[in-house]
Order: sequence, then structure tokens, then C-alpha cells
Amino acid sequence: MSRTAILLLAAFGTATWGTTYAVTTELLPAGHPHFAALMRALPAGILAVAISRTLPRGSWWGKAFTLGALNIGAFFPLLFIAAERLPGGVAGAAAGVGPLAAILLGGLLLGERIRTASLVIAGVGAAGVALVALGPTAGLDPVGLLAALGGVGVMAVGTVLTKRWGRPDGVSALAFAGWQLTAGGLVLLPVFLLFDRVPASIDAAGIAGYLWLALVGGILAYTLWFRGVQRLPIAASGLLPTLSPLVAAALGIGLLGESFTIAQSAGFALAIAALVAGQLWAVRPRRAVVAVAC
Repeated sequence: MSRTAILLLAAFGTATWGTTYAVTTELLPAGHPHFAALMRALPAGILAVAISRTLPRGSWWGKAFTLGALNIGAFFPLLFIAAERLPGGVAGAAAGVGPLAAILLGGLLLGERIRTASLVIAGVGAAGVALVALGPTAGLDPVGLLAALGGVGVMAVGTVLTKRWGRPDGVSALAFAGWQLTAGGLVLLPVFLLFDRVPASIDAAGIAGYLWLALVGGILAYTLWFRGVQRLPIAASGLLPTLSPLVAAALGIGLLGESFTIAQSAGFALAIAALVAGQLWAVRPRRAVVAVAC
């Protein structure tokens, strides 16, 4: 598969995550973030493992559990708490700093050189997301904001470790995603039992919402995302989650009838420009890199 195809598919995967805020607030029963996180992870993970018929071997039991605990077990509850306590725009704006965190951690854990241009591009993207997402009526619930920023942090660590450890030979991206979703779901299970409960009633809209989060936002999105992380430079793949808050803000405007200001239009353009520039910068010829470095 070509790099462009991998990039576009990974971008689609991260874009689907932007639907989480709208699905959570509009379709799911309110007040059950841990149940929503569990339903997104564990059934999807078991299904993916069953389809792929592949289990971890050797040290990959521990690695898969660690990645699942970060990318799923810690990230999902924080995501749903932020989605319930913050407007989608505010949660999306907090997520906009994720690329900066991924690039910095990439330098620390992967030994990749942190280039000024990469930081500037990621900063411009974060500023663009903030302009799009933060409206005049944006609420800043402290717990929700901490959850959003915590989610950004654990996802950045999980992304960099996924890049560092790679994927075992002969293991499909679907199986790799299934391992992590299952491990994350097992981490979430005691959290759900301690702090949440099954909603008293789940209507047809709620069932549709859980199915969307598990099948599209879970199996499909993570399969495409993990493949992209492993095949793309961290400076490129780290910017792709920028699409998630942009989609979240766009859905908030389209579904809830919110106005789209000039500042938001400018922010959207900035974020997209940063995303494109990040991909071009990450794949520039090595000879040109050496010339600049010298």
C-alpha cells in the first residue's frame, strides 16, 4: 500500500474520532462515561481478535497490555468525561495540543530530532484548532478540562510507544488493534464496576451510538490509525489527530446550529494548512535535511 493511501486512511480514522462528542451528547444515555468507554473497547476488541484469530506471543503480552492501557484504558474514560462535561469545541481545543506533545515525546523516547519547523507547524495547528473550537460561550469546567488534557497526554505517550515498538511480523493491523482494545477494555472493566453502572434504559438511538463508537470509532479507526503510526514519521502521524477536534467542531456547528465566525473560518484554514505542511515537511528529501542541518 502506498504512503499516500496509508496517510489518507489514517486521516479518516482520526477524523471519525471527532464524532465521539456529538454521539455522546446526542445519542448516548447521559451520566455513564465509563460504561460508554467500556462498550467502545471490550466488545470491539474481542470481535477484532476473533476475526483475526491472532494472539500476542512472548513479550508482546506485556507490550499489548501497556499500549492498550494507555491508548484505550486511560484515554477512553478521560475522553468521555471531557465529552460530557465540556462543549465539544472546548474538548477539541484541548486536544489540539496533542501534536505538540507527540513531537516532543518522539524526541525523548524515539531519539528523533525535534526540529523547530515541526514545533512551529504543530503550534500553528493548535492555534487554528483553538480558533475553530473556542466560541464566546465556551464553558471551562475544571474537571472536564483536566480530563481533556489528560487524554491528550496519555494518547501522546501511547502513540510514541506504538511507533517505538512497531508491530510483530505477520500480525495484521486488525489483530494489533484488537489486542489493544481488548486489553484496554479489561482495564476499564473494574473502573466501570466501581464508578458506573449500566444505564437504566438504552433506546434505539443509544444502541446505534454504541455500535458506531465500537465498530467505526473503535475497530475501524484504530486499525487504520495504528497502521499509519507505524508506517509514517511521527512528525506526520502526530498531526493527524488534529482532524478530530475539527470534525467535532464542524459537527457541533452543523448539528446544533451554532454560528461559524470569521475567526473560526481563519482557524480552520490555519489548522488544515498546518496539517498539509506537516505531511510535506515530514517527507522532504533527506539530502535537503542534511543541507539544512549543516
